Amino acid sequence: MFYSAVLLVLVSVAVAQQTEWEQCGGIGWTGGTTCVSGTVCTELNDYYSQCLPGAAPSTTAAPSPTTSAPSTPTQTSLIPRLGGVNTAGYDFSVATNGSFSGTGVSPPVSQYSHFTAEGANLYRIPFAWQLMTPTLGGTIDSSFFSTYDTTVQAALNSGPNVYVIVDLHNYARWNGEIIGQGGPTNAQFASIWTQIAAEYGSNERIIFGIMNEPHDLPSVETWSDTLQYVVTQVRAAGSQNFLLLPGSSYSSAQTFPTEAGPYLVTITDPLGTTDKLLFDVHKYLDSDNSGTHADCVTNNVDVLTTLVQFLQENGNRQAILSETGGGNTASCETDLGQELAYVQSAYPTLVGFSIWAAGAFDPTYVLSVTPNANGTDQPLWIDAVIPNLP
Repeated sequence: MFYSAVLLVLVSVAVAQQTEWEQCGGIGWTGGTTCVSGTVCTELNDYYSQCLPGAAPSTTAAPSPTTSAPSTPTQTSLIPRLGGVNTAGYDFSVATNGSFSGTGVSPPVSQYSHFTAEGANLYRIPFAWQLMTPTLGGTIDSSFFSTYDTTVQAALNSGPNVYVIVDLHNYARWNGEIIGQGGPTNAQFASIWTQIAAEYGSNERIIFGIMNEPHDLPSVETWSDTLQYVVTQVRAAGSQNFLLLPGSSYSSAQTFPTEAGPYLVTITDPLGTTDKLLFDVHKYLDSDNSGTHADCVTNNVDVLTTLVQFLQENGNRQAILSETGGGNTASCETDLGQELAYVQSAYPTLVGFSIWAAGAFDPTYVLSVTPNANGTDQPLWIDAVIPNLP
């Protein structure tokens, strides 16, 4: 009986141990609080401790400077923790030079209720600039807006706490020319956003994604001035929506702290606070950060840790990982799961994530999380995304 009792205790302790990257503590946590050998239960914030790789045998430790979010002063957030998916289609055929040759494809609206039922509360819905305003600086095309708005409303109506990012997907360009740097003027760029503000400015659950993935900008400082102009004009139009401000190098989360970040943190908001100015960052997990390969080679935790530290040291600012993703492969299920667990732990500095992509992509697309025809989900969504939804 004695040996049986000892064995039972040992088995109970082993079962209670959390595996690498699992939660192990935090306010309200009722699960296991010890970690398997080789990992340390690390407090990332008051609400979340996680088993992170480490040599120390103890179950609690100060945050590691390379694998966990640095400590932060008390920080409140006007926006809840977000997690969801890009539903592409209206952006199909937009090239990285800002040209457009398509007609747009409506994402299946059934996806919104499907994903929301599984815990998603964020949908990023990209569109081509040329579809929304066929003439540069001109008025919104009412027919396209009606189609687009049907999609937006379907997403919003899928749940009472769902947010939508209205995403202008043109790479800071119109037909090859860079906004404010030889191409469209700042006024022409701001025009589309003041018109969108007139349509959506009263809905606090609609977030304005000012521009997708600016890249190869002659002057990042000038781009910052362009963003400041748009922020000022959108507020003058009466909007109090959250605004996503993208940096450079395809909105790179990795380069943000040293490239665009030092300029973008100086942008002011006529509302009198920067609480509704969120930085928009992207980071993929494949070998060249292109989001074109099925296999993943990194979990991006080091990159995101550096980003979090920069944001906390520069006014306790916030960002959202609005594009990330991987293939339906074992490497991506592991790496993406670890990345999203870190994003979840770093709230409110990182407010959430949006996976690329579902919508009009079919299930054979290399980064597809589009549900199968029979309603089942892709392995990546099941194994890496669902466990880290809000």
